[in-house]
Amino acid sequence: MTDPSLDDLIVLWHTAVSDFRAFAADITDDQWHHATDLAGWDVAAVVAHIAHLEHVVAGGGHEPVDIGAPEHVKNVLGEYTEQGVVARRGRTRDELVTEIDEARVTRAASLAAAPPDPDATAPDVFGLLGWTNDTLLRNRIGDIWMHEQDLRRTLQRPGNLDGAVGTFVIKHYLRALGYALGKGAKAAIGQSARVDVGDITATAVIGEDGRGRAAEVPGPTTTISLSREAYIVLAGGRVPLDRVEVSFEGDGDLATRLLNALTVTP
Repeated sequence: MTDPSLDDLIVLWHTAVSDFRAFAADITDDQWHHATDLAGWDVAAVVAHIAHLEHVVAGGGHEPVDIGAPEHVKNVLGEYTEQGVVARRGRTRDELVTEIDEARVTRAASLAAAPPDPDATAPDVFGLLGWTNDTLLRNRIGDIWMHEQDLRRTLQRPGNLDGAVGTFVIKHYLRALGYALGKGAKAAIGQSARVDVGDITATAVIGEDGRGRAAEVPGPTTTISLSREAYIVLAGGRVPLDRVEVSFEGDGDLATRLLNALTVTP
């Protein structure tokens, strides 16, 4: 696929955050504390998380708070995001949606007035992670859309899987297929895989150096087929493999190892 330009990424980000905001605004009071697939987070926490990070990337800053020692927080990044959720605990749906709205408007104006250098170090904590502005935009698009899908599964309101944002996120995550095939699935030299996610296809092969990389594969060792929703719950580590409907042809052992190695989000 043609790699999106900075302008393309800005449009995709704006679409993603606008879609999320619209969905969040329609959540009812009795749905607000439904549990999600994410350990320790209910619907309110997911919305608070998006409000937090969009507030930060818009220049609003981060408020450190004591979060205790929740079991689902595994690392420093998890602690940072949990602080954003805890700091917003008790805020209403309308307050969080307003925060997302304000951050969206502020950041959109900033991006339009002074488009960032895609290769420059991203601001705030994101730069400390080694991210560039390009990486930050891509990751915000993925995070926002994936969390919209988390809410849709929880509230049994499926949708928005096939749009431009979803297509971008799935293609972006599938760029890690070579790594998953080599490092995660531990495929042997010369073994290859094709993954069909609905109408999106990615292929990878293990080279003589033992590394997996994207490549055209005329006769893959294994071919995996799954829906967009099945793929994203595996890529996001939301549910175990035995809860996902997939099919494969070829080497079944390799297919299973690869499916268990598809997680790309923390």
